[in-house]
Amino acid sequence: MIPLNVIYESNPITYHIENYVDFILFYVLNKGLLMLKKVMFLIYVFFPIICLGAGGGHAGDYHLDGSLSNMGIIWVVPFAGILLSIAVFPLVLPEFWHHNFGKISLFWASILIIPFVIKEGAAVTLYEILHVGLLEYFPFIILLLALFTISGGVRLTGSLVGTPSVNLAIILIGTFLASWMGTTGAAMLLIRPLINANKHRKDNVHVIVFFIFLVANIGGSLTPLGDPPLFLGFLKGVDFFWTTSAMFLPMLTMIIALSIIFYFLDSYYLKKEGITIAPTTEKIKLGVEGVFNLALIIGVIIAVLISGFWKPHISFEVYSGVHLELQNLTRDILLLILTYVSWVYTSQQIRKDNEYTWFPIIEVAKLFAGIFITIIPAIAILKAGTDGALSGIINSVSNEDGPVNIMYFWYTGVLSSFLDNAPTYLVFFNTAGGDPISLMGEFKNTLLAISAGAVFMGANTYIGNAPNFMVKSISESSGIEMPSFFGYFFKWAIPFLVPLFVIVSWMFF
Repeated sequence: MIPLNVIYESNPITYHIENYVDFILFYVLNKGLLMLKKVMFLIYVFFPIICLGAGGGHAGDYHLDGSLSNMGIIWVVPFAGILLSIAVFPLVLPEFWHHNFGKISLFWASILIIPFVIKEGAAVTLYEILHVGLLEYFPFIILLLALFTISGGVRLTGSLVGTPSVNLAIILIGTFLASWMGTTGAAMLLIRPLINANKHRKDNVHVIVFFIFLVANIGGSLTPLGDPPLFLGFLKGVDFFWTTSAMFLPMLTMIIALSIIFYFLDSYYLKKEGITIAPTTEKIKLGVEGVFNLALIIGVIIAVLISGFWKPHISFEVYSGVHLELQNLTRDILLLILTYVSWVYTSQQIRKDNEYTWFPIIEVAKLFAGIFITIIPAIAILKAGTDGALSGIINSVSNEDGPVNIMYFWYTGVLSSFLDNAPTYLVFFNTAGGDPISLMGEFKNTLLAISAGAVFMGANTYIGNAPNFMVKSISESSGIEMPSFFGYFFKWAIPFLVPLFVIVSWMFF
């Protein structure tokens, strides 16, 4: 096959035609997105007025019916579209994606909203958007913003060099912290020190990938503080330390196996690069700058706990059936205050040394706005259980002999890889009976399968768990060329995680 550059050099006309076609494509896409933006602006301005003018009604009337008779699998297309955009555009049109990912996210959200209004009506559509926006999306972004801003004010100083031993130590520290300060908190705290320690390394993508595996996902297995699905289980009545004892051995199995693989893989890449880590003549003592931000991270944990333990039974109805509870409002306000304190009182030099920019949080906020909206039908279909388009999955997790735990593990995990793992956990928790006493007793292996699937397999994709995409974005802002959505899944998750999941399912379920 003749290289393209040879063809272009030998045939300038072909080269100019190709450039012209690219220009036309780029121009059409830009103009199309600009027109869409203007149209959607008008829709979003007048949409609430139209919906509110639709009249009252009971909250129950506004809940989306995800049964097969009302909602086919075709409604998942916009969600699949935004996932494919995240996977394909950065590879095919990276510059276009970099400047227009927010518009593309808006496009897919609009592709769902417009027919959704026509089919379900304005009232149901507004209810679903307000519900997912006010109760899920904004709390999610506020928590990420707080942890991103506060952790960006912490800088590890000293001669920390990214050898296999040092990298593994940082990852294991983060893995331990994840169960007690959350996977997002641990990931945001340690990703920058890990990146800085490996700036001298050419091959460092694998370091970030294994950090996502362990710190951003598997490390959050031991307490309800670690991962949102486990926190939901705790709110449903699962004992706080049940996960500590039940999840310990599966988690330990995963950690030991991935740690061994990582150490030898990192050693291989270091040897391949031919880097010799020479001891420095000037010893710099390790230290921490912006240490007061560590106290603010504890404040974040306390704020999250408040929303779980404090039940004042006070709420404010924003729209029929959409209630903002006082404890959640208090949590979000506290998180924003902590964010402000960190931003104002942290030396800007620390953030400069950390190469801190707002781009990662902006990227996550824009993309996940589209994801949270387009995921609405998928979650409704899943919640419909045996009446929904995914009834085959729901029916396959049990038979005449009782629950099939290995199926609970795999289906909870696979769906958690692409959908929000919290509602996925809740669906299978309720499918297994929903009684925390029996699920911690007679059916403890079923609850273990659901919990492990939701937590472990969040590592399969960038959208499987909240911190995954943030870690990717921060790493790319620091100059690390992270794999694409499919690249991460096929090159890293399937070869390294899936075989271990098979072993874990064979050992424990």
